Formats: sequence, C-alpha cells, structure tokens
Amino acid sequence: MIVLNVTYRCKAGMREKFLEAIKAEGLDAACRAEAGNIKYDYYFADADPDELFLLEHWRDEEAVRLHNAEPHFKRLGELKAGFVDETILERFSV
Repeated sequence: MIVLNVTYRCKAGMREKFLEAIKAEGLDAACRAEAGNIKYDYYFADADPDELFLLEHWRDEEAVRLHNAEPHFKRLGELKAGFVDETILERFSV
C-alpha cells in the first residue's frame, strides 16, 4: 500500500474556499471512485487556519501512477494555483 500525506499551505483565508471548490467540482469523489483508491480524506489543522491536510491510501504504485494521469488530478493542480502557496508531499510504502 502507498500512503500519501499531502499538506497544502493555502493562501491566507483560502483553506475553506479551496476545499469547497474541490467538492463543488467533485474532484474528491472522483479520486475516491478510482479502482486503486483505499482512502482519500481531507482534514483541517487546528493550529493553522491556512493548512489543509489530505490523507491518501492507494493499493500500489500502479494505482498512484494511474491516479496521477487522471483528468481530475490535473484539474486539482489547476485549482491549487488560485488557492495554495505550497504543497508538501510525504510518501510511504506500507
């Protein structure tokens, strides 16, 4: 299993708007519906009002590769340009 910890450092005051945009376009649901997806959930940081955390679990490397080629993955990258200053990715094989 591949675990991805994604931390989005959002532009000031944009964390909730970013998540709303993701949900409005169904990007989170599209990721969850992928064959190799096990978990795909967003969380708000208590200590930082501009931090959004995404926890992803994927079946294997192939599932991650296919996910990264999806149109909704590309769209998420486009959305990030308007809402996010920095993305921190941690990757683990379990």
